[in-house]
Amino acid sequence: MSTSDTPATPAVTREAARAAEVAPPEVLQCERHDYVDLAPTGRPRVQSMQGFDPIYTDIVDYIVRCTHRIWDERDVGLIYTHYTHNCVVYSPNGTVYNREDVVRSTIQRLVSLPERKGMATHVIWTGNDRDGFYTSHLVQGSGRHNQPGEFGPPTGRAFAARTIADCAVFRNRIYREWLVQERMGIIRQIGLDEHAFAENAARAFFDKGQVAIDIGENLHLLGQYPPEDAADTSIAATDLERHTLQWLHDVWNRRMFGRIRETHAPNVQYHGPLMAELFGPAAVIHQTIGLMGTLPDASFHAQHICSTPCEEGGTKVAVRWIMEGHHLGWGLLQGLGKPTGKRVQVMGMSHFHYRDGRIVDEWRVYDELSMLIQVKLAQLADRPAATTRA
Repeated sequence: MSTSDTPATPAVTREAARAAEVAPPEVLQCERHDYVDLAPTGRPRVQSMQGFDPIYTDIVDYIVRCTHRIWDERDVGLIYTHYTHNCVVYSPNGTVYNREDVVRSTIQRLVSLPERKGMATHVIWTGNDRDGFYTSHLVQGSGRHNQPGEFGPPTGRAFAARTIADCAVFRNRIYREWLVQERMGIIRQIGLDEHAFAENAARAFFDKGQVAIDIGENLHLLGQYPPEDAADTSIAATDLERHTLQWLHDVWNRRMFGRIRETHAPNVQYHGPLMAELFGPAAVIHQTIGLMGTLPDASFHAQHICSTPCEEGGTKVAVRWIMEGHHLGWGLLQGLGKPTGKRVQVMGMSHFHYRDGRIVDEWRVYDELSMLIQVKLAQLADRPAATTRA
């Protein structure tokens, strides 16, 4: 039975529940407001937030304000009251399994890039204080590399990069987080050798006994069958979310890149990795084919989707996704160099702004540096032991 033929009752139930919890106008939105409006003093609570600190008036206020307090106001100790002791943080660079490591990595980041500021672009969310909230927080960060740290001796150069952090939150504490930052953009802007940096990072993993593992088929195809026509939309709660999952499946798994002309408005603006700012469906198609060209056998899997009405008009949709494939071709990711055949996983997140049924803005965040590190790690594993130890 295809996905489109499955009984609709569970989805209808979810959609009814979601409609009852759609963001009321009083819940803060980031798009066109200054920080002092996003973290106001004396504002009454406009959303049920049982278990949350009194300072937070709604879930967007919570995400934006606590991020600012920890990173910009340097109250790193708030992590102890805003993350669970056993929180798990997933990123393209590895997984953190406890709160103390979150504290340590935050301190190290503040030492390396003390001038960095992360400014909220928008927060797309779902949920409630009874069952828990899920938020997708797009941040545009900028700063200057003026201290030694993970990026080596300071170069004094400025940088800008996008980050999306998805958080599962319950009673004032984040218990799971997915974090994607465009680190390749930072590396290039501050003038580092990306291959040397990736080689050192890969060696650190290798010295811990970690090696790349090829899992064989990645489920783009099942044996000799073509890709499924229908997407799995079981994670969607609204018609727009189901529509989004279907066209993403058509584009990424069925390779129907022309669908982008139907889903995106003629004046769409694309905000991509390496701070790319491009216009029009043709540009979005080229960027999409460019990533697929690097991993031509890749499969695409949406892991989470949520949406909120936007006070600018229309609706914003957030999708967290994974691509898995092999570095078999040439694409836009020139930093990976000549095709190596190595397995690569891409952890990505996208935000879409729909207005009048078409996408007028797309934000796509993934990290080319993490892909290069995976290739380097697999190459280290291929080398003879004596060469690897050298």
